Amino acid sequence: MNKSKAAVAAVGLAGLLTGTLCATQAVADPSGPPPYRQLAGVGSDTTQDVMNGLSNVVTINGQKVIGSYDATGSANITTKDPATTPGCTIQRPNGSGAGRTALLNSLQANNNCLDFARSSSLSLGAANPGLTYVPFAVDGVSYAITPTSTVPRKLSLADLKAIYHCDPNYVGSGPNFGLTVYLPQAGSGTRSFWESQMGITEADVVGGVYPCIKDVKGGTPVQEHDGRVLDDKSIVPFSIAQYNAQSSQTIADLRGRALLGTVDGNAPTVLNTGFGVKRDVYNVIPTSKLNTAPWSNVFVGPNALICQQQSVINTYGFAANQNCGDTSKQTP
Repeated sequence: MNKSKAAVAAVGLAGLLTGTLCATQAVADPSGPPPYRQLAGVGSDTTQDVMNGLSNVVTINGQKVIGSYDATGSANITTKDPATTPGCTIQRPNGSGAGRTALLNSLQANNNCLDFARSSSLSLGAANPGLTYVPFAVDGVSYAITPTSTVPRKLSLADLKAIYHCDPNYVGSGPNFGLTVYLPQAGSGTRSFWESQMGITEADVVGGVYPCIKDVKGGTPVQEHDGRVLDDKSIVPFSIAQYNAQSSQTIADLRGRALLGTVDGNAPTVLNTGFGVKRDVYNVIPTSKLNTAPWSNVFVGPNALICQQQSVINTYGFAANQNCGDTSKQTP
């Protein structure tokens, strides 16, 4: 088993979320001087807040160098100073897949508008130019329901797989299923990760193989880690780190009435080796920049500036990654 996925210390996330946040409180998109940063990044909703927090404390020669742009907000973002790097006003990418695509588009255009992408899933499909997925923290993913849900608060992984395969014994019978089984918006890293854990594919979902699965409510795509989508007959995957950071008011609380379920007897408030549904989270950088500052200073190796900020990473609900800064996961 991959050491970064197995050797996660037993950490009570709720306990890690205490203490003052004045030095690390994140805001949406870069704020304060300098307004434009050397390393501009987009992508994952899951890791946007922790990367915002890290952007406030990671400095080189006293200057902040990370400019991390949230997955949602204004329609467009401007990532570099128009006076020196024109043409860097782009549509805001929402999710890991969209972030990777935006990074590749920038690299292929050689316009220097984007320098990294946030990703909560590993996607090593061919990329030109090549990309490296650099892990920096560990997250767990559970299911979210309401307190009065028809779904039990304790399920096995096998139960969850049956639900996401629209098994009528779990979700009702006939063409109109009684339980709405949600996935986050297309392009979400949490969506692709959850699909892999549930044993379903994106093609299955898009093709309607599992008719109880929805990714839209009221005409609006389901945004990951927003529990307000839930009613008493629905279920959605939810990042444990995001849930705990929202609960502690470290970040905006979008949980609504959502509660996290227990999977195979493991409570979702603790990340440990027994919690079966966990994942590394990454920053994706051009492979060609592994030995080039500031990428090499900020992201690469166990002594990377990000890896030295474990207290900030913990504050946002994530556990330490023993392979922080590893560069072995590269696209062909």
